[in-house]
Amino acid sequence: MKTIASCVQEIIASSPFLEEGLSRDIINFSALAKDLNQPISEMLRKPVKDGAIMMALRRHQQPLHLENSSRLKAVFNQLGDITVRSNLSDFTFQNSKTLIHSHSQILEKISANHQIFYAFTRGMFESNMIISTSEKESIFEAFKNETQIGLQDKLSAISIYLPRGNSKIAGLYYQIFKRLAWENITIYEVVSTTNEFTIVVEDHLVDKAFSVIKRLKD
Repeated sequence: MKTIASCVQEIIASSPFLEEGLSRDIINFSALAKDLNQPISEMLRKPVKDGAIMMALRRHQQPLHLENSSRLKAVFNQLGDITVRSNLSDFTFQNSKTLIHSHSQILEKISANHQIFYAFTRGMFESNMIISTSEKESIFEAFKNETQIGLQDKLSAISIYLPRGNSKIAGLYYQIFKRLAWENITIYEVVSTTNEFTIVVEDHLVDKAFSVIKRLKD
């Protein structure tokens, strides 16, 4: 059976920015209670009082404050080099039996050139490749018999080297995504390995995104 408290919990859990504001004590409970009155009334299918919602908000148990977690702080303090690569293009192809062969042609061509950025992700139905724009014509040639779904130019990648054991830290990626979202930075693509995390953004956002990532160490 739903209660006002469970409705408050459900709404807050689905609204990261709201949860953040509550944890930092920068939201007026009275004003928020009024704002939540209609959705909670609809969820319970009966009218509710603002005072009852405000009481539920005050009693709401915040999850562990991740930013104050000693383990999370330690990881951010140990972040390795942050590198930026520009002039990238993002290709999306429909999966096929010959797609891997097309990729092998590109890998053979760029294997000796360590200056070329390359990242490949295969999904259930499509595959994505981010590569230096200088190789664009080579991609068109190697994949000429494949079905191209998308292409985006003028992209930049910001790579962060993470300390070992980062995969055991709850909320690590959440903190990175949250801070980027607060700055209204749209992430075009994400590429991740065990100890390396890369976000891809449009060129006009790269300086702003780099500043946010750099401040993670502060």
